[in-house]
Amino acid sequence: MNSLSDSDLLRDYAGKRSEAAFAELARRHVDLVYSAALRMVRDAHLAQDVTQAVFVALAQNAARLTDRPVLAGWLHRTTQNLAANAVRSDVRRRIREQEAAAMNECSEPDASWEQIAPHLDAALTSLSEADRDALLLRYFERKSANQIAQTLGVSDEAAQKRVSRAVDRLRDFFAKRGVTIGTSGLMAISAHAVQAAPAALAATVSTSAALVGTLTIATHATMSWINAKAAAALVASAVAAGTGAYLVQEHHASRLRGENQALAAAHQQSINERAAALAAAAARERELARLQNDNTELLRLRNEVGALRKQAGELEQLREQNRQLRAAAAAAPKTEPPANARDVFPKESWVFAGFADPESTIQSAAWAMSRGDFPTLLASLTPEQRANFERQFQGRSEQEVAAMMANNKDYKNMSGYQITNRENVSDKEMVVSLYQHGRDRTIKMVLKRIDNEWKLDGPPLSAR
Repeated sequence: MNSLSDSDLLRDYAGKRSEAAFAELARRHVDLVYSAALRMVRDAHLAQDVTQAVFVALAQNAARLTDRPVLAGWLHRTTQNLAANAVRSDVRRRIREQEAAAMNECSEPDASWEQIAPHLDAALTSLSEADRDALLLRYFERKSANQIAQTLGVSDEAAQKRVSRAVDRLRDFFAKRGVTIGTSGLMAISAHAVQAAPAALAATVSTSAALVGTLTIATHATMSWINAKAAAALVASAVAAGTGAYLVQEHHASRLRGENQALAAAHQQSINERAAALAAAAARERELARLQNDNTELLRLRNEVGALRKQAGELEQLREQNRQLRAAAAAAPKTEPPANARDVFPKESWVFAGFADPESTIQSAAWAMSRGDFPTLLASLTPEQRANFERQFQGRSEQEVAAMMANNKDYKNMSGYQITNRENVSDKEMVVSLYQHGRDRTIKMVLKRIDNEWKLDGPPLSAR
């Protein structure tokens, strides 16, 4: 296979669909095609796609490339064309993606948390209680639609509609102040609206609440014997004690506030990393879908190649059978029918015998043909056939017609004829079979009786 030229391999593939020949062509030229494609598209994956497309085109055009002395030139030109198409398609795809991204950015230029925070509480206050409750449950307490529905005692669909309506009114409030709330703006509210309080603050609040409750009970017990001024002094002392406890925890609160900010930054980073991972996964899915499509196309081409190879094999078998039949026919001995003296008419014995019977009419017509006697030939035909012959030779001179009749190969090469069979169709019609000596074939002639004469009705019919 290595000793064959590219033209030989192309002819082998085009004629026999030889996969080995095509594989050798691919082995010889794949580096050239891939390198050219890589220089043009500057992307390894896209260069592989272009290389596959070039060799698919080679398989489709193999038959008309068999006489091309240098296949590399055609391959380089095809690579250049397909690479240009691939680059144009890739550029169009990138432009569409950029336009889509720009449209999204234009449609939702979300504000940052620093722009939202100063107006958020006023916006919540402007809403109705139902809308405010829906927003607080969804974005402040981060409940799902099902949980919101259970809390409000409505269906999931109604809960979702209520949240959507509240979001629309919240956006209207911010839009009047020049702030746009989009998807990322809602995510910012969900991430930052509720900050983790210092751990010690909850304990301080509980302690203060319990102390105030104790003081309230004690106040009611002692109001009967202490005046209002003394009661006020007692309450002020209790509040001062609670405040002192709060100040003790302030240092811890500051530290926890810093930790909360660090956690928020880490949360935002995780969101960004998740978005990047989703984008990479989507790209891998698109690449997988493309590879699956390429594999499907390759399988289809292989099936077509197999079918064509099978058809080529069947065609070769038929050709071989035809050659064998022709050889058998050529080798078969030629046999002549048994001779009957009265039915054998050598050419040198032909004379004008009239038209009284079928045998005489056939001999008279053969004699007229061999001598170029057109009037006698017309006289041996039925009126319909005579009219056909006259139209056929209309406009020719008698000498031209005589020469054409004398040179007719059916009679010029015939050394005589023998009547082998007579078939009476009716009392006015007969089919006579003649074996032509010198031409080794049998013909049939139809004769009809008109008045008291027999006439030929049409040209001879081939019997074998």
